Amino acid sequence: MLRKFVRNKTFVFSVIVLLPILIVAAIGPWIVPHDPLELHPENVLKPALPGHPLGTDEFGRDILSRLILGIRPSLIVALGSTLLAFTTGLLLGLTAGYFRGIAEKAIMRVVDIVLCFPPILLALMVVGFWGAGVSNLIVIIGIVYAPHFARIAYSSTLQVKKLEYVESELSLGASHGRVLLGCILPNILSPLIIQISLTIAASILLESGLSFLGLGVVPPAPSWGQMIGQSRGYISLNPMYAVWPSLCLGVTILAVNLLGDSLRDILDPKLNRS
Repeated sequence: MLRKFVRNKTFVFSVIVLLPILIVAAIGPWIVPHDPLELHPENVLKPALPGHPLGTDEFGRDILSRLILGIRPSLIVALGSTLLAFTTGLLLGLTAGYFRGIAEKAIMRVVDIVLCFPPILLALMVVGFWGAGVSNLIVIIGIVYAPHFARIAYSSTLQVKKLEYVESELSLGASHGRVLLGCILPNILSPLIIQISLTIAASILLESGLSFLGLGVVPPAPSWGQMIGQSRGYISLNPMYAVWPSLCLGVTILAVNLLGDSLRDILDPKLNRS
């Protein structure tokens, strides 16, 4: 299995891009060249200065320092919300697909209703009631994307439950917990792992969109989406102010999406047989 990962060029490329981003996010507070919240009115919207290689923003704050720390809220929200969505969706999908009956109808109808709303619209509606902030974003985005995991877990559980070895376990009197955890769960993880990578990318984009609108990370804490939103009014004075966070956001989302595509190619048995 390890050889499949190493031989997949897309997977290797995405890891090479994402690994430094994760390292910078982990050690960001210790490597920033300047205080990202410190104001310098004399150096407002400068494209580049000694000690400020990427320039300064509208308050004279160092853009490089804010970019480095702006990784953390995006990744915290993306990873936290994806974990919440995965856990919630997996439990709902397993319950609906295994026990069927009333539980199946109730769960899947709620899932269908949530899926009817565009993620950004649903997130805006909930943020309007709950307010902004990292913790609220984790819960909101987790709820928004949980139905995607639920549908995958549900359909996969229906397929696996019909297999002979599962039916034999049930005929031998195995408990529901043993069948779910020992037989069904290991055989439905591959599509869920692929969905995890796709959800991380979608969560980063959604968090950035909400921060862009002023409904995400609360200022003055930096966030890439927030920086893009703040730079709109100063593009003519310092266009690179908008370019740097946009470039970082685009490269990160591209790398995560490529990681998802490569995982699908590696883990999908149908593609492996072709």
